Amino acid sequence: MISNFKKFILRGNMVDLAVAFVVGAAFNGVVQALVKSLITPLIAAIGGNPNFSSYYFTINHSKFMYGTFVNSLISFLLIATVVFFFVVQPINKLVSISNRNKIPAEPTDKKCNECLSSIPKAASRCAFCGVKQAT
Repeated sequence: MISNFKKFILRGNMVDLAVAFVVGAAFNGVVQALVKSLITPLIAAIGGNPNFSSYYFTINHSKFMYGTFVNSLISFLLIATVVFFFVVQPINKLVSISNRNKIPAEPTDKKCNECLSSIPKAASRCAFCGVKQAT
């Protein structure tokens, strides 16, 4: 049982996933620091308040801290942008390059002349309507 667990843990996919998780968490910390230290003060300077995360509005004596939410939203958008342009786009490009020279498989089905059902290419009669197929 323990040997099966070792095989499971040491599989390539699990190790890759663990590394990706750790790097992603570290990257999240960097982006959070960037937003909190540089981007938020720039936005707050426009509003005149040096601490943007302390922005709030009040309804019935309840404080809604929208500044913290905006910080998180900016962080999310930065992370999503970086992942899209530096991970998704390059992988899509590599996949399209690798599939560029592949010959598509020849279809094994054809359409029935009468009912337009999909039937095997070698069929002489349609299984759905029984019409004899032209060869």
